[in-house]
Amino acid sequence: MSEPRDSLSTAGQWKLAWIGFRRNRVALASGVVLGLLYLVTLLSGFLAPYGPDHRFARRAYVPPQGLHLFTAEGFHWPPFAYGLRTSVDERSGRTLYAPDPERIHPFRLFARGDEHSFLGVRTDLHLFGVDAPPGEGLFLFGTDRQGRDQLSRILYGARISLTIGLVGVTISVLLGAVLGVTSGYFGGWIDELLQRTVEMLRAFPQIPLWMALSAAIPPDIDQVTSYFMITLILSLLGWTSLARIVRGKVLSLRSEEFVAAAVLMGASHKRIIFRHLIPGVMGEIIVVATIAVPTMILAESALSFLNLGIRPPMTSWGVLLQDGRNLTTLYFHPWLLMPALFIVVVVLCFNFLGDAFRDAADPYTD
Repeated sequence: MSEPRDSLSTAGQWKLAWIGFRRNRVALASGVVLGLLYLVTLLSGFLAPYGPDHRFARRAYVPPQGLHLFTAEGFHWPPFAYGLRTSVDERSGRTLYAPDPERIHPFRLFARGDEHSFLGVRTDLHLFGVDAPPGEGLFLFGTDRQGRDQLSRILYGARISLTIGLVGVTISVLLGAVLGVTSGYFGGWIDELLQRTVEMLRAFPQIPLWMALSAAIPPDIDQVTSYFMITLILSLLGWTSLARIVRGKVLSLRSEEFVAAAVLMGASHKRIIFRHLIPGVMGEIIVVATIAVPTMILAESALSFLNLGIRPPMTSWGVLLQDGRNLTTLYFHPWLLMPALFIVVVVLCFNFLGDAFRDAADPYTD
């Protein structure tokens, strides 16, 4: 349903931006998908059927399993997963798995399992599981070389891979916005110093610079410190693009009448920057921040894949992809690339949102 013409003619910029954004169905769907994924980061321990390091010693490289509703005798409720019987490939020596119709493991909601923290409370309750003897389980996304459930590890890995993007972008946006506005507003030697710093940082090849700085992190530090150091590295190198964009916008805004009026009224530089200029470039900041989040996620995944970022026993999508570095392993066990599918989905959703925000930020183009 379209907005009345009278209300559009009197609407402010933010209302026009919202009207333009909500017309983009792809962006709205992307927002819903991202919202669900970030909800997963809060509830990963509850949603995952097992802990991230729960090992099934005799179930390495199990292919993805499915749930069934029919046995040889007919319909069966509740749904169930078949047990597995193993054999050895005489040519390759690989363990092969096949469903065992004589053993079924009923599916259960709100099953008991590994202990985890759920909303700050320690509990062993999980959303789902199966009634199975020790050493057996439900592996919807298969298992890795150590017999760990891939679905559980992907859900736990989302905590690192998704939050590192938000934390990193928050830091880089604060740096880029403040330094960009300062550079454009004051000009002179301050502008020269900041712009030469930006050029120096952008002159280095990005990935080798990330690798060099990440390699400088001591390998024996604790997991939390390693996480924040990786986030800080990505943030300190990610603010330059935003600073350039914001500077260019401020150069055009500082000659506007509202800025001149604020100066004549005796407003301080701090008030002009934070009350007038930064709100004036907020549209550009939101667009760049939205597009920067997937860049941060890809950077963390690339560094972790190269064993220079997040390291085991911490789990991220980049860490999970380390098992995919061997082409032979991928040929026989392609489900190990499942984390890459989640990365692709997240990056596409953020790009769709960024495009929608960019179009909505200039509502007068139509």
